[in-house]
Amino acid sequence: MKIGNVEINPPVALAPIAGVTDMAFRKVCRDFGAGYCETEMVSAKALSFNDKKSFELMELSGDEHPCAIQIFGSEPDIIANAAKLAEKANADIVDINMGCPAPKIANNGSGAALMKNPALCGEIVNAVKSAVNIPVTVKIRKGFDDNTITAVEVAKACELNGADCVIVHGRTRKQYYSGQCDLDIIKEVKNSLDIPVIGNGDIKDVNSAKRMLDYTGCDGLMIARASLGAPWIFKILNEYFEKGIIISPPEPEKRMKIMASHIELVCKYKGEKMGMLQSRKQISWYLKGFRGAASFRNDAGRVCTLDDMYSLIDRVLNSI
Repeated sequence: MKIGNVEINPPVALAPIAGVTDMAFRKVCRDFGAGYCETEMVSAKALSFNDKKSFELMELSGDEHPCAIQIFGSEPDIIANAAKLAEKANADIVDINMGCPAPKIANNGSGAALMKNPALCGEIVNAVKSAVNIPVTVKIRKGFDDNTITAVEVAKACELNGADCVIVHGRTRKQYYSGQCDLDIIKEVKNSLDIPVIGNGDIKDVNSAKRMLDYTGCDGLMIARASLGAPWIFKILNEYFEKGIIISPPEPEKRMKIMASHIELVCKYKGEKMGMLQSRKQISWYLKGFRGAASFRNDAGRVCTLDDMYSLIDRVLNSI
């Protein structure tokens, strides 16, 4: 798959997830075969105020290309300026968030609220395309609610104004992440556009990935929740689509080694104190499915040092 002049191989990507897809997690997923990754979403308005934390979210390591920086907002000129900063930060792609359901985002007219205004979506894409020389993608939803199913209209407006790819999550903003992903709307968007379309939603294993591709005809897949505590999902999917074989997830000991390497990398980038604080939820996700997981995940919420994590790993493996 090509997004503009950027080749994506394999066409399986890591979705942007606030508070999750930092540099460390992107590296882990890339090492397991993610074709490209996206940063956590960055506020265009915050960038216009020179917010330090927002600039930090755009930091990319030298070896994580291709990578997209995702920005959000509702004012075309401010988003365009943010896109320039993303390009300056060495993003290969700038992605515009038009699907975030969080109240603090949507209630301010950004994220999924843009699904109510296809014309504005087109204006935003036009402004960004005029501002940068890298490909521009948009991540949208099925619509805002059941009375506002605008995915096709929004996607067409974005394509008309120069978008190089559309990523579709098959749920409305009202659904958040509940219910089932609507493959029909993704198929409809795909059939309405000439640019690549990436399917997103409920892809958790080989069967669901195959169903997404076969039913919708989309050009690529984007993985979000299925990667949490299981970054090897990318290797599992790639092995199937490239070689036709289904491999099993890592054994418990290997799984804990992957987790340890991941959290060590977080601490390398952020320092042990902040790294461990932010990694508690990651550790909890990695522990899902283990015997006594509820108790261990409760312990994960109290780890403060790498030694705390190593001790927890020993207890988990000794319980098997």
